[in-house]
Amino acid sequence: MEIKQEPTKKTQRDNALIREALENNNQQAYAELMENYRESLYLMILKMVNNPYDAEDLMIESFGKAFHHLHTYTNKNAFSTWLFKIAANNCIDFLRKKRLNMVMLDYNYENEEGEIFTFEVKDQTLDPEERYCDNENKKMMKTVVGRLKPHYRTLVELRFFEELSYEEIAERMQLPLGTVKAKLFRARFMLQKIMQGIKL
Repeated sequence: MEIKQEPTKKTQRDNALIREALENNNQQAYAELMENYRESLYLMILKMVNNPYDAEDLMIESFGKAFHHLHTYTNKNAFSTWLFKIAANNCIDFLRKKRLNMVMLDYNYENEEGEIFTFEVKDQTLDPEERYCDNENKKMMKTVVGRLKPHYRTLVELRFFEELSYEEIAERMQLPLGTVKAKLFRARFMLQKIMQGIKL
């Protein structure tokens, strides 16, 4: 006979927060879920990508994906297991894309067997058509960002247009670092909704 294990206190806490987030759209519940796993998730991602700035972005992106699909979560596995699997898959996709865009050196290499390999530098300059599309995409993004509430809009502009670090944004806006990260996560979610044409 299978003995059913009682859920741990951590599982009970997570399940209560998930119910509150889904049933009442409670932003504090989302923030608590994020705070409970922020550090451990960041450390796991950092081990995978070996870059603190990429790890920060991927951590917020992973929370965004998890919260966007939170309605699909079932408590067959712990919430942390489900969340970390989403983050790991997100990192794998990121690393795969990054490898495809790597610049190769422009020289010939001869191995010990005498085989010659040619490495070519990938041209990073945009042709006129690509430059036009890039400019149009930037204009579109600025229009979309302009639809955010002022404090969210400022955060997004500082992070993605001025490319400031989270620490620099926190210092400039005189906000706690955790608040900056949580608000940027929320701003990304709202941007996604705007781009999907869903009224906020």
